[in-house]
Amino acid sequence: MSHCYSDARELVGREWTTEEVMGEILRDRVFFDESGGGATISGGEPFLQHEFLESLLLACRRQEIHTAVETTGCTSPTILERIAPLVDLFLYDLKMMDDAKHREYTGVSNVLILGNLRRLVQWEKQVIVRIPLVPGVNDDEPNIQSSGEWLASLRAIREIHVLPYHATGTEKYSRLGKTYTLDALRSPDRDSVARIVEVLQKYVPSVILGG
Repeated sequence: MSHCYSDARELVGREWTTEEVMGEILRDRVFFDESGGGATISGGEPFLQHEFLESLLLACRRQEIHTAVETTGCTSPTILERIAPLVDLFLYDLKMMDDAKHREYTGVSNVLILGNLRRLVQWEKQVIVRIPLVPGVNDDEPNIQSSGEWLASLRAIREIHVLPYHATGTEKYSRLGKTYTLDALRSPDRDSVARIVEVLQKYVPSVILGG
């Protein structure tokens, strides 16, 4: 049944081919050419569909379109090594440095994530690190300071984007019939965010709020 006249059903997603996505990207090519922009591949996690990701990046490369990939870095080094040469810019999430705490809140270790970020630096890829700031989870001073120290040790990370938590995505959960477990959280206050930016600026030349 393709139609629901009572509007009890709602389309929340569909499958796309590489050609269909490229058709959408190329519609904006005139803006890319004028602004120096390009295509940003986001998610979810793009590396969970790494074969499609590779196909799309290859298609962008053939059209000489700049590409950025937003990622948590939680993928196998083998896949990362195959995909990395096709990406112009990585927007790389770094949530927390303590492995036990990372497991508690995300369900996975951060060892692979940190290792992959180090690999991208070694491969001389352009990387902007993004810290999603969640109150009571990763906004404590020890985590922020250890994050800054570790990123400074890589020497090649020149820019961090601090992304304060917001609840604008909660509607997606209800549409998918899922429970949003962080419903009680609120966005961090402006002074707290400013202090975190100030700490990170001691370690990395450019720290941007948002991005």
